[in-house]
Amino acid sequence: MEPTHGQPNGVANSQSRAGQSTSATCQFELSKKIANLTDLTAQHLRAEWRRLYRSHPPRLSRDLLVRTLVYRMQELAYGGLSKATQRKLIALTKELETSGSITSDSGPRVRPGARLVREWRGRTHVVVVTEDGFEYAGKSYTSLSKIAQAITGAHWSGPRFFGLNRSEVPGVQSEPDASDANGEGEHANG
Repeated sequence: MEPTHGQPNGVANSQSRAGQSTSATCQFELSKKIANLTDLTAQHLRAEWRRLYRSHPPRLSRDLLVRTLVYRMQELAYGGLSKATQRKLIALTKELETSGSITSDSGPRVRPGARLVREWRGRTHVVVVTEDGFEYAGKSYTSLSKIAQAITGAHWSGPRFFGLNRSEVPGVQSEPDASDANGEGEHANG
């Protein structure tokens, strides 16, 4: 019995496998091209630059020229930087051009009112983010590292201690949940 598409059973599966095979073939071909770059002369590397970037090659060492060409080949094959990363780089470039330096982005930005929760040696510690710093155990602090030291007695990176260096931040609630109108929900992390 044939599917309604008019194709015999198994055609869709073989097309799916063919797509995966094509992808693997493309990856293999790209790997071969990248490996071959090391065998090219400087003149051939510059020609490859002109082909890939459509501009004259800058004066770079052979090693940097090869690395940049490898990046470009991968960028063309797999895609480049995300739009968000491009915007961030443009903003940092403008900041550098106007002020002569880039202010350190000390980590994730957590909104005032957020609660950071950490369990340490059987005790739960709650830090509230304020407009001008942090509040812990009825005291104001200017940094999370000072709070982490107060809790542990040792020097810690505060953002790391409270789990802010991870891509997902399970111990932070930067905005109140819809289920908690007072914004006092907590998430433990440890």
